[in-house]
Amino acid sequence: MQNVEFNQILPQFKIEGTIESVKPLGNGLINDTYLVVTKEENQPNYVLQRINDSIFTNVELLQHNIELVTNHIRKKLEAQGEEDIQRKVLQFVKTIDGKNYFMDKERRFWRIMIFIPNAQTFETVDTKYSYLAGVAFGDFEQMLTDLPETLGDTIPDFHNMEFRMKQLRDVVEKDPVGRVESVKEILDIFEKDAERMCQAERLHREGKLPKRICHCDTKVNNMMFDANDGHFLLVIDLDTVMPSLFFSDYGDFLRSAANTTAEDDPDMNNVHFNEDIFKAFTKGYIESAGKFLTPLEIELLPYAVELFPFMQSVRFMWDYLSGDHYWKCKYPTHNLDRSRNQLKLYQEVCKHEQMMKDYIASLQI
Repeated sequence: MQNVEFNQILPQFKIEGTIESVKPLGNGLINDTYLVVTKEENQPNYVLQRINDSIFTNVELLQHNIELVTNHIRKKLEAQGEEDIQRKVLQFVKTIDGKNYFMDKERRFWRIMIFIPNAQTFETVDTKYSYLAGVAFGDFEQMLTDLPETLGDTIPDFHNMEFRMKQLRDVVEKDPVGRVESVKEILDIFEKDAERMCQAERLHREGKLPKRICHCDTKVNNMMFDANDGHFLLVIDLDTVMPSLFFSDYGDFLRSAANTTAEDDPDMNNVHFNEDIFKAFTKGYIESAGKFLTPLEIELLPYAVELFPFMQSVRFMWDYLSGDHYWKCKYPTHNLDRSRNQLKLYQEVCKHEQMMKDYIASLQI
């Protein structure tokens, strides 16, 4: 983390209490994060974050989205009679100018939220936490179905398969680092299945699939639990919350959680689809999101599970053919191994299509 003049940044926010210390918090890959500790026991601690504006280029839009979402969830919790609201939804601190972010003299963007005490996250991906994740993210979407104002796209075309195929085709045509010939077999598979995998965008244009407000980064470690009793508290990391097809939350979780190995494992024999994780997450998701999903969306749940490893394989291949500029690589064929891994997962998921359809049908009331 770079040097930060905290004494220039923190006074810009309406913080209560006397600051005792500031220290790094967590190991996030996107934003630099710090814990701000206050001296008084009756005052909260805070989380200071530098917003990565190279990824989130419109910080004002980003923060406006988050403010709309958190305010709406807070109103829903109040209406439900929730007594522990401060630990059930993120709360951001305004600047002295009334904004929800501050730009320092180095043109770095900062925000502050209230630290949630006695809470923890988990990295564990098992059936227990996969089920809880399904309930949590489905409920998160459900609470936002009546959000009165339209959110903006913090990362345009983030989960747009047509856009990802166009990116790939453009780089294949240019072949800037001379790698296309060596991966012709994989490219042929992409082209063979591209029309089917791009059906979501076509269905949306036809008015058959609505855009939902989605989290778009569904992982177990983006949920917080009570450190004392283990009960779920809230969904965190709201930077990617934006309008998207429902696939963005359901399919992307299973892309990572239901793979029996890491997404960059070069041994394809290790790549399999974990049915138990699929069933646990799907059960939880249907219990909550089933309240608002359309019959077509439910019918397309297996397609969503297939879509995301396919999309990720395309994206890794695009980066490999581009010269490895987007993802950090540990060796020359790292992105190629990632792409092969995700393609194998896609093929494994397709083999389970009937199983997925039968299981989802068994959950419907």
